[in-house]
Amino acid sequence: MALDATPPIPGSPIAVDGGLIFEDMAHVRAKVEELEEIGYDGIYTFEGSSDGFIPFVIAAEHTETQVLSTQVAVAFARNPLTLAYQANDLQMLSKGRFILGLGTQAKPNIEKRFSMPWGKPVTRMRDMIGAIRAIQHTWQTGAPLNYQGEYYRHTKMQPMFTPKRNPHGPPPLMLGGIGKPMTRLAGELADWFIVIPFSTDKFVRETTLPALQEGLQEGGRTWDDLKLAAQCMIATGANEQQYAEAMARTRYQIAFYGSTPIYAKALEAEGWGDLHPTLRQMTRENRWMEMGQLITDEMCERFAVVGEPREIGPKIVERFGAWADRLSIMTTYQLDTEVASQIVSDIKSLTVMRGS
Repeated sequence: MALDATPPIPGSPIAVDGGLIFEDMAHVRAKVEELEEIGYDGIYTFEGSSDGFIPFVIAAEHTETQVLSTQVAVAFARNPLTLAYQANDLQMLSKGRFILGLGTQAKPNIEKRFSMPWGKPVTRMRDMIGAIRAIQHTWQTGAPLNYQGEYYRHTKMQPMFTPKRNPHGPPPLMLGGIGKPMTRLAGELADWFIVIPFSTDKFVRETTLPALQEGLQEGGRTWDDLKLAAQCMIATGANEQQYAEAMARTRYQIAFYGSTPIYAKALEAEGWGDLHPTLRQMTRENRWMEMGQLITDEMCERFAVVGEPREIGPKIVERFGAWADRLSIMTTYQLDTEVASQIVSDIKSLTVMRGS
């Protein structure tokens, strides 16, 4: 029986996640407490200028209910065993509140920034997921480890190196992606799929959801087997100065995504494909700060949620409320805590009756 390309409306309010963005590790605890006070249901990290896992060692000890998720950790900068150890430790430390979110990153970053080998990304990711789950199965059941894939081979796990059985089980696995092949893979194998922030309504409807549907069918699964998350750029502020800064930083963020070849397809879907080569060339010329000037108001409205604080929650629910289980609010500026609290409260209250 063919699946509908549109997932059912979730039956619970959207869970809202805040970003663990900090200046140095000494500030992590204070940031975690701030996010909890605002009312976020979860905390996410992304791999920018710091590691995506280490902050959760602190966060797990200073939160009781918030879900902790890497959004996303760079998979190919690591190997399956190191990822399995890190995920297992954080799942144990957080008492079952960790989600292992993985993504590929782009080939130049893997080879030139991380100095790691590249390969066929979808095939390698499939192999990595298989290896991680085989390792986790050995740790949970005591079965011999014998995983032999195209890229990864794990055939040795002595008792000395085997963690005790995790009472919370292996953490859910989340995949992020934008291309159809990786999205199909998530539908086939992942527990969660996260829609990256450089995805418009049109792109999600016409590309992302149909690709997930194909993957679910390939894996003999249904929409009940996959949860959906979304990352959302927002531009707002408590006053004109804050709003102007938010818009400027959001324009730059959109331009940065648009300069990356793998994200060009999202621009093409909206009819702005000719912008990508220009942005790409500007990065080669180190003209990073000028790129945002090419992003129009219409582009901002399409790729981000823009408006006064009271408008953001309703706009987010209109865009994501029919399918998202979790939503991560993304900014590259300091979002006023009162504004953030209002947005989180609005999203929850407006989606409390979903699916009823």
